[in-house]
Amino acid sequence: MPDDPLVDKVPPHNLEAEMAVLGAMMQSTDATGLCVQHLDADCFYRPEHGALFSALAAMFDANHAVDWVTLKEELAQRGDLESVGGGDYLITLVDSVPTVANAEYYARVVKEKALLRGLIQAAAEIIRDAHTLGDPVDNILDRCEQRIFEVVERKIVGQAHDVRTILADVMQKVDLVGKRAITGVATGLTDLDDKTRGLQPGELIILAARPSVGKSALALNIAEYVAVDAEQPVAFFSLEMSKSELVLRLLSSRAEVDGQRLRKGDVPVEKARLIVQKVVPYVSSKPFYIDDTPALRVIDLRAKCRRLLARYNVKLVIVDYLQLMSSPGAENRQVEVSNISRGLKALARELNLPVLAVAQLRRESEEHKRPRLSDLRESGALEQDADVVLLLHREAMRHAHGTPEYREAQGQAELIIAKQRNGPTDMLRLTWQRQFTRFRTWSPREGPAQYDVEQYETAPPDLQESGTEAPF
Repeated sequence: MPDDPLVDKVPPHNLEAEMAVLGAMMQSTDATGLCVQHLDADCFYRPEHGALFSALAAMFDANHAVDWVTLKEELAQRGDLESVGGGDYLITLVDSVPTVANAEYYARVVKEKALLRGLIQAAAEIIRDAHTLGDPVDNILDRCEQRIFEVVERKIVGQAHDVRTILADVMQKVDLVGKRAITGVATGLTDLDDKTRGLQPGELIILAARPSVGKSALALNIAEYVAVDAEQPVAFFSLEMSKSELVLRLLSSRAEVDGQRLRKGDVPVEKARLIVQKVVPYVSSKPFYIDDTPALRVIDLRAKCRRLLARYNVKLVIVDYLQLMSSPGAENRQVEVSNISRGLKALARELNLPVLAVAQLRRESEEHKRPRLSDLRESGALEQDADVVLLLHREAMRHAHGTPEYREAQGQAELIIAKQRNGPTDMLRLTWQRQFTRFRTWSPREGPAQYDVEQYETAPPDLQESGTEAPF
């Protein structure tokens, strides 16, 4: 192997910045508070500096007075004074600070060097894994990406906030009079949001139904609301439908144009103009990311979601649908679905995002009047791993087309909250608009939605011209 100039190279570090951080912490309580937000003992290149930082942070946490005299006494009691350089070195640290006002800057320099060292260590471990014989390539790739992601996560720094700031933020989200407090990602279905407080970060939500009931449509409706109406980034992984089919459904829903007519190109001129001039520019500006890779593996999904989170800061991940995913190596389908379920749950926890996974119910569920939690297909792990299980039911599908029972139930749907780890179970009524493949919160006074081009023609001029505030 040719000589590598990077071999034996000293890792990135800045001893002057490390000394300045420690000296500033010994001179100012405010500086100590700032530095402990950015750093931990592992961020320091010299172990002695890490030990000094730990002592200072512990004294600060215990609300003890912090200066070089009290630190010297603390280290002496621990028996660590000589190992960190003695009392004279503490005085040297205090004298090394140009100005305490720059303490946060010094801390950022130390943190940046620590991140670079972490990246070098991750790269070394990646090289070691790549030379390991017998380990599957997929496992190596997953560990590689995880190590890099961990380095990126270390860059994220929290900070203390004044209670006034926290209260202002909370009161923007809480409706005291309406008894609603959406703490997660709102779905646009008000009854569901009331019961769940939105889709919560770190939770796995299963949305299940029999084929053709509309589970994919409901998942797309939720994604549409989050990305287009709430303008929060959404990642939609479609294993069943192509990205073109999804976008056609989205256009049908937003413009309230019959989906079949849209696909056949049988759209009146006024409606076509509305779609081209209003709907398409409006939707295309929203943070909606669609991936239609078929037979997606859990390991690939995790990799894609990490990138989407880092690049677009996505707030919701939707998978349609779970049983079409694969987990190679499982001895049977039940174990494979269990692996997929655990993988999705781990993904939600790792990225601290709500993961909404569409699933199919077993055929036997058709024997019941309404689906049950035990009807989740192929694996009890889905029931166990999920934080929330939603079962979609349309009574009209149980009756022959054209019968009185069918006509009575047409346009109605039920969303059953069969499990909610941190909330109540319930059954919610929805309105089903088949021609637009759209579900809405049930309203007994609401008739079938009709397209009315006049509502756009009579809109204020600024809305007609800008195309960015259209009421879709």
